[in-house]
Amino acid sequence: MSPTLRIESLPGHGDFVALREIAGIAVDLRYATSDNFVGRDLYSPFDCAWLHRNAAQLLADAAARLEIARPAARLLVLDALRPQRVQERMWAALEGTGLREYLADPARGSIHSFGMAVDVTIVDASGRELDMGTPFDDLSERSHPVLEPLQLERGEITAHHIDNRNLLRQVMAGAGWQGITREWWHFDGGDRDAIRANYLRIL
Repeated sequence: MSPTLRIESLPGHGDFVALREIAGIAVDLRYATSDNFVGRDLYSPFDCAWLHRNAAQLLADAAARLEIARPAARLLVLDALRPQRVQERMWAALEGTGLREYLADPARGSIHSFGMAVDVTIVDASGRELDMGTPFDDLSERSHPVLEPLQLERGEITAHHIDNRNLLRQVMAGAGWQGITREWWHFDGGDRDAIRANYLRIL
């Protein structure tokens, strides 16, 4: 079991950086609002606008790459640090739905709970999100990057959607982030097993 820290004790810890200190990004933490798959604020009273310093550096790099690739566009952070206690609430909310494949089992630990994962999209110069074919938190196969060729063939998503997703993947991968097969918006800041073994888990 990795060492742990309660989120109430996180401010001032040298391993974590506030999102407001990362250049080139915008922030809209959806789990601090009702605009998410549960339909309610899951984060209050916690301050979850943090990342591990290693992830913060990767995100700043990705933001700089996006500025070069698409001037005036910015990364929009939809989720960053997610305490273990919140992961447990999400897991409970999906009980019996068949949708738990979209969440890490809290017993093992979400990479978000180590401050080493982000959910992101891209906004244009006016702050509008690029059309990715689905909204964030769309728990359906249309969100699965691995199925994009088939979905394009079926007309379920368009080449424009894939182009926008590819732009996001390009800048994130270039900075060292790793995407996953089921959510176009989710990226890990390293090998999951190594993160679980070597980083603080935030409770």
